[in-house]
Amino acid sequence: MTTATPTSHCARFHELTHDSHEVLDKRIMAYDPFADRQRYAAYLKVQYGFHRDVAALFNHPQLSTLLPGLPHRGRLAAVAKDLQDLQSPLPELDTPPVFGSDIDLPTALGWLYVEEGSNLGGAILYKMVGKLGLDASFGASHLAPHADGRALNWRAFTQQLDAIDLSEEEQERAARGAEAAFSQVLSYVERYCPLS
Repeated sequence: MTTATPTSHCARFHELTHDSHEVLDKRIMAYDPFADRQRYAAYLKVQYGFHRDVAALFNHPQLSTLLPGLPHRGRLAAVAKDLQDLQSPLPELDTPPVFGSDIDLPTALGWLYVEEGSNLGGAILYKMVGKLGLDASFGASHLAPHADGRALNWRAFTQQLDAIDLSEEEQERAARGAEAAFSQVLSYVERYCPLS
């Protein structure tokens, strides 16, 4: 008799957020953020809002224990540098970051899944932004690949995340966190990348 292999956390998050991810990707590309530097700067404001929301997670002691190397994964400073390179001001955000010092761990894991997934997807975006004359040293540092390579870096993260012991209810909270992260990014896209 065989038993079904339990679905990994990341596979479950991927399945449950697939539609939201598709909606977000299509909406971003509808804006054509790599058409010129001005549009790309607007896209950077979206990135700044999202990375500001999750910045506190990268220095959270419990998360850093569960996900070794987490403090080195944060990209808020890189996004800020990219905006500065383009002489574009940081966006004025009228709401506090989603995460402060008091976090719900499973929810935070869902948000980190989305944040790290965006880094994996950055390979295509990095090539597109290269057509604007931007790269890791100027204007696109937040899209630059990890020293170990994107795929290896993503695999290391997902293995760490999948190894965390979560109850069924905690997995649900994490999945809702991932869904909320996609919704938050979409709200920033609507704000900073309006369609004409």
